[in-house]
Amino acid sequence: MLSFDFDGTLHHPAETPPVARRFFEVIEWLRRERDAVWGINTGRSMAHMVEGLLESRFPFLPDWVVAREREIFVPNAFGRWLPVEDWNSRCEKEHVRLFRRAAKLLAAIRHEVEEHTGAQWIVENGEPAGVIARSEEEMEWIAMRVAEMAVVEPTLGWQRNTIYLRFGDRKYQKGSTLAEVSRRNRVAAAAVFAAGDSHNDLEMLDPAVAGMLACPVNAVPEVREHVRARGGHVATTPHSAGVIEALEKYFGGAGLQGS
Repeated sequence: MLSFDFDGTLHHPAETPPVARRFFEVIEWLRRERDAVWGINTGRSMAHMVEGLLESRFPFLPDWVVAREREIFVPNAFGRWLPVEDWNSRCEKEHVRLFRRAAKLLAAIRHEVEEHTGAQWIVENGEPAGVIARSEEEMEWIAMRVAEMAVVEPTLGWQRNTIYLRFGDRKYQKGSTLAEVSRRNRVAAAAVFAAGDSHNDLEMLDPAVAGMLACPVNAVPEVREHVRARGGHVATTPHSAGVIEALEKYFGGAGLQGS
C-alpha cells in the first residue's frame, strides 16, 4: 500500500505539471507488478481534493483518499467519491462530542490567539476548524500555546501544516486513518509506504503504521529528522521528484527503472 500527502509532497502548483508524469508511470508499474494499492492522505476536504486531482490531470484515480486527515473516501465504478460510512460516521459523532465537551477550552484558546496574534480563527460547518496564522513563526507560537492550554483535555488534538492548524480528536489523524485503510485492505504495516512533508504527516510517518517512510527534500526540518531517525529515505529532490526517488529506492530494480 502506498500513501502520499498531496500539497508539498506530490503536488507543487509552481511546477508544470504540478505532479510529474513519471510518478504515474511508476504507480502503474507498481500496481501491475506488485499488486499495489495507493491513495492520497491529505488535510484538504474531499471537494478541495477533487479540484487538486483535476488541476494535476491525474490520468487515473487513487484507490482511496483520506480527507481532512480523518475521513475515508473510495471511488465507485463511475469515478464518484463515496464515503466509508461506518468510519466517517463514527469519526463525525466523536468530533461533535469532543467539541461540545471542549467548548470552553476552545473559547479560551481563541481568545488567546486573537489577543496576542494577528491570526484568523476559522469556523467550518459549525465546528472550530482551526487557525490561519500570518507566518510560520506566528504559528510556532500558537502551536506552543495550544499545547500548553490543551493539557486539561487529553482527547483534543490538532494538525498543523505551515500556517494552518485544525483541531480534532487525537484518535483521528493521518496515522490512525491510514492504519484503518490498511486494515480494510488487509495490508500489514511492514508493507505500507508513506511519504509526507509537514507536521500533520508525522503520525503517518510512523513505523507502527508504515514500514517504509520517505519525505522530499523540501520537507520541514522536523519531518526530515523524524524520517531519517526511523531509517526512512530523505530524498535529495523536492515534491513529486522526491517521491519518485523514494519509490525507486524501496521498489527499484531494472523493471521499475524501465517502466
